[in-house]
Amino acid sequence: MADDPTARGTFDYTAPTTEAIRAGVAAGIARSDALLASAVAVPDGARTFANTLHAIDEAGAVIGDASGEWGFLSYVHVDAAIREAAQAAEQELDTYATALGFREDLYRAVQAYAATEEARGLTGVEARLLEHTLRDYRRNGFDLPLPQRERVQALKERLVVLGVEFRRNIDDYEDALLLERAQLAGLPDSYIERLQVVETVAGPRYRVSLDYPEMYPFLESAHDEGLRRDLFMKNHLKAADTNLLLLAEAIAVRDEIATILGYASWAAYVTETKMAKTPETAAGFLSDLHARVRVKAERDIAELTESKRVHLGDPAARLEIWDWRYYQQRVRRERYEVDQFAVAEYFPLQAALDGLFDVYQRAVGVRFTEEADARAWHPDVRLYRVEDATDGHHIGYFYTDLHPRPGKYGHAAEFTLRPGRLGRDGVYQGSVCSIVSNFTKPSADAPSLLRHSEVETLFHEFGHVLHQVMTRAPYQRFNGTNVERDFVEAPSQMLEHWVWDPVVLRGFTRHVRTGEPLPEDLLRRMVDAKNVASGLHYLRQIYFATLDLAYHAPGRDKDTDALAEANHPITGFPFSEGTHFQAGFGHLFGYDAGYYGYLWSQVFGDDMFTRFEAGDPQAGADYRRLILEAGGTRDGADLVREFLGREPRQDAFLREIGLEA
Repeated sequence: MADDPTARGTFDYTAPTTEAIRAGVAAGIARSDALLASAVAVPDGARTFANTLHAIDEAGAVIGDASGEWGFLSYVHVDAAIREAAQAAEQELDTYATALGFREDLYRAVQAYAATEEARGLTGVEARLLEHTLRDYRRNGFDLPLPQRERVQALKERLVVLGVEFRRNIDDYEDALLLERAQLAGLPDSYIERLQVVETVAGPRYRVSLDYPEMYPFLESAHDEGLRRDLFMKNHLKAADTNLLLLAEAIAVRDEIATILGYASWAAYVTETKMAKTPETAAGFLSDLHARVRVKAERDIAELTESKRVHLGDPAARLEIWDWRYYQQRVRRERYEVDQFAVAEYFPLQAALDGLFDVYQRAVGVRFTEEADARAWHPDVRLYRVEDATDGHHIGYFYTDLHPRPGKYGHAAEFTLRPGRLGRDGVYQGSVCSIVSNFTKPSADAPSLLRHSEVETLFHEFGHVLHQVMTRAPYQRFNGTNVERDFVEAPSQMLEHWVWDPVVLRGFTRHVRTGEPLPEDLLRRMVDAKNVASGLHYLRQIYFATLDLAYHAPGRDKDTDALAEANHPITGFPFSEGTHFQAGFGHLFGYDAGYYGYLWSQVFGDDMFTRFEAGDPQAGADYRRLILEAGGTRDGADLVREFLGREPRQDAFLREIGLEA
C-alpha cells in the first residue's frame, strides 16, 4: 500500500494484504532506525537541536505514520485476516516505540545535546521538547541501575500486549437478544426494520446486538423490563471470560512499574504529567462533584421511581439500574412531550453533517471539500480536504467512517493517521485523521436518522478531528490532541454546546418527510427536558472515574470485582450480582488512572464556551489560534487562561448539568 499518487499526504487503503502490512511496518521501522542512527552518530561537539532532538522527534512521527497506515486497519477493516495482521502490526510498532524510550545511546545523545550552549539558550516549544524528553527518560528509570530499568522496559512492553488483547477481545465479542416482533414493543418501525433477522429452530427472530445503535435505543424504549435487564446483563458480561485476567495482570504490572520508579502508585505516576498533578487532586475533584451531584441524583431517582409506579400501577415498584434510561425517556415524553425518535426525524445524518461542517467552518475560518477518490478502507468512508477559508492554503485531511460493521471498533473516536509536524526540510506536513463511529446506516428506503444524543456525539468527536487536523505544532510530540489527557476532551466538550443553539439547529435540521426545520417550541421543550436524570448520568461517570483510580491506587493484587461492587453505591443503584462490566471497559487501557479527565475537561470546555455564548466575535479566531493550532506546545491550563482572559471557573459546568454554581 503506497502513498496516494496525487501526493496529497494520505494513504491508499483500498487493497491491503497481510504481506503488505508486514512489509510496511518493517519499512517504517527501518526509516525510523535510519533517523535515529543519524542522531546517535553526531559527534557530541557538533550536536544541534536539528540533528538530535528534531531527528528523534521525526523518527517518532515516522512510527506514527506507519501506525496510521497499517495498525489503524485493526479497528476498521472488514476482513478478519487483515484486522489480525494489523493488530500484530500495531503491537510491533507500540513495542518498538516503547523500546525507544529505553535506548541508552539515544539518552546519551540527548544528554550531550542538553549540555550544549545552544540547548541552554532554547526557549518556547524547543525548550519544552527538550524538557519533556528528559522527563520521559527520568520516568523510564534512567536514574536507576540498569537491571531495574530493564525490568521497567519489559513490564511496559507487556502492557502493550495486554492492551492490544484487551481491546481485541472487546471488539470481537458478540452477543445479542433474539426476539419475536411482539417483544420489540415500544420501539419504532424505523428501528425494527434495520435489525438483522436470523433464522432459529423456533423460527425467524430479530437480533438486538450490543452495538450502540441497537443497544441504547432498546434500553431506552423497549417496554419489556425483563428484556431490558437481559440486554443490560449481557453488556455487563462483555469479554469477561478473557479480559478479567488481562485486567488483573495489567493492574499488577502497572503497580510494579510505579514501585520500581519510586511512585506511591500507578495513579501517582500517571497524574504527574497531567493537569491534576496528583491522584489526591483528582479524587478530591470527584468527591466534591459527587457531593454536589448526589442531591440532584436523589431527585432524579424519586422522579423516575414515581414514573415507574404510575406506569405499572404498583406503588411499591423500585427503580432498577436497567430502568433509568427507559423512565428518563418516558418522563421526557410525558412531561415535556419530547420523543427521541420523533426528534430524530429532524436529524438525517447528512443534514447533521452539513450543519456541523457549516458551524465549524464559520467558527474557525476553514473550508471542507470532499475528495472524489478517497482510496479508503470501506465504501462507506469519505475523505475531506481542509483549507483556510481566507487564502486557501492547505491544512490537512480527515475521513468519516460513520456506520457499524462486523469487527469494527464499537464506539466513537478520532484516530490520528498521520501526525502533523514541521519536516526537517522546513515544509509543514498537515495532519490526517479519521472520525470512527457507529451511527445507524441508511437503508434503501430511508436515510440514517440520528437521535439528538448521537448528534452530540458527532459534534464531540468532530471536535477531536478539528483539534488534530488544525494543529500547527512543529513537532509530532505536541501535535493536535497530544495534550494532557485530562485536558484533551475540553475542546470537544465545548463544541457539543452548538447542538442546543436555536440558530444553529434551525439552520440545518430538516424533517425527513416535510423538510421543515426543528420547531422552536420543540427545541424549547428539549432544553427543558435536557437535565432529566442528569444527576444519574453524572453519578455513573463519577463511579467509573473513582473505580479507575481505585484500581490504580497502591497495591498489586486487587480484586477488580470486589472494588467494582464496593464503589457501586456511588451510582445510586444496587450492584448487579454476577456482572463484570470492567472487562468491557476499554478506557482502562489508554485512560488508565485518567478517566476522571472526562469530567475534569468538561469544566474547562463549558467555561470556554461562555465566550461564544456571549457573542464574542473574536472567540472563533482565538479558539483556532490558542487551542487548536497550539496543540500541546503549552500547558493546557495556560492555554485556557489566555483564551478566557481570566482564571477558569466551575460555574458554567455546574449550570450545564443542572446544578447551581
